[in-house]
Amino acid sequence: MIKILNSNKKSFLKELNNLLNKRRIINKSHLNTVQKIISNVKKNKDKALIYYEKKFNRNSKIIPSKNEIKKAIKSLDPKVKKAIDDAHKRIKEWHSKQKIKDIYYKDAWNNKFFYRTVPLDSCALYIPQNLPSALLMTATPAIQAGVPRIVVLTPSVNGVLDPAVYYAASKLKISEIYAISGASAVAAVAYGTKKIKPVSKIIGAGSIYTCLAKKLVSLDGVCGNEAAFLGPSEIVIWADNSVTAEEVVSSCIAQSEHDFNSMAILVTKSKKLIKEVKVSLSKQLKDLPRKTIAQKSLKNNGALIYASSNKQILNIISIIAPEHVELVIKNYKKYMYKITNAGSVVVGKYGCMASSDYHSQHQLPTHGSAKYSSGLGVKDFIKQISYNEMTKKGIAKFGQTGYVLSQEEKLFGHSRSIKIKMRKK
Repeated sequence: MIKILNSNKKSFLKELNNLLNKRRIINKSHLNTVQKIISNVKKNKDKALIYYEKKFNRNSKIIPSKNEIKKAIKSLDPKVKKAIDDAHKRIKEWHSKQKIKDIYYKDAWNNKFFYRTVPLDSCALYIPQNLPSALLMTATPAIQAGVPRIVVLTPSVNGVLDPAVYYAASKLKISEIYAISGASAVAAVAYGTKKIKPVSKIIGAGSIYTCLAKKLVSLDGVCGNEAAFLGPSEIVIWADNSVTAEEVVSSCIAQSEHDFNSMAILVTKSKKLIKEVKVSLSKQLKDLPRKTIAQKSLKNNGALIYASSNKQILNIISIIAPEHVELVIKNYKKYMYKITNAGSVVVGKYGCMASSDYHSQHQLPTHGSAKYSSGLGVKDFIKQISYNEMTKKGIAKFGQTGYVLSQEEKLFGHSRSIKIKMRKK
């Protein structure tokens, strides 16, 4: 069911890259579908939006009434409400530590240079069905950054509101919520419709269609999104014989049950552990409610990788650059900081990636984007505007440098502008 790879084989890197590229290479049919949806919403606005909602979600109402929201929240189990309250408190505390300070510098000629940090004027948070934790993870840093307008996009399948998501929204004091999802939802908040005003940035993980839509609207220059590619979930588990197969498998399944395109990989120096994991996989999948999703995900994107050295394992993790790394080996402290391409690293005997999904941040880079980006944080909801104030002595000093360089670069308009300022009394 799940692939077994050996890093000592000559064909290993090719096999590994084939496994990774199956998920990373953009399917042209997916791209064409998304482009058509965006074009339709851009042209036909709410009419197109409702058409796609009916088609994909069997939903005909994009703005739920206050009574519908109140009724949905009232139906939520008090235990779930308390869990959301507890998670919110923890996530808020973590993100409150991330506030970014202004930078101010004055040189010897009294020139002043500074960065002023300002929040985005608006953002839309994409929240998949039945994931209140995703709303906590995206809205909390936006609120900490001071974003004045926060919009939530979340599906209403068969016209049914998700009680947990709407309770989380009420906890966060977010009232602008649209019962829409997918590429059409992204297009609606990017370009705007009669019912929905456009936003400056769209944040949040979703399906491959949602991710492609976010990237396409950003290319159009109308709306930004996070630097990380927030796609289907991923985990690489580095384990040794100090951990049981049951623990390894539970971590694999925890990520694989998310989506058919999720990825779970074990990397180990223990052939014994690989054999035990194979057996445990079959056992744990039997009674899993989301068995079909997890099974297909593990078959298509999962792997058990044997490596003969820790150096090999570090290199494999670096190549994959996964969303999550679970480091469950005896001497984890020796290697934890050597992992530099990952969205999040959970370490130690009690490390549990599934638990971290509910108390720190789970909106993390996927599809190799951990090589150049980080998980979501306050930084994603702010801008830093640079200011320059030059003195007469300053322009005399640095203007000459700029003049010489602009002449070298054949930007003679620059040269003229600098000279005019340098002559100013």
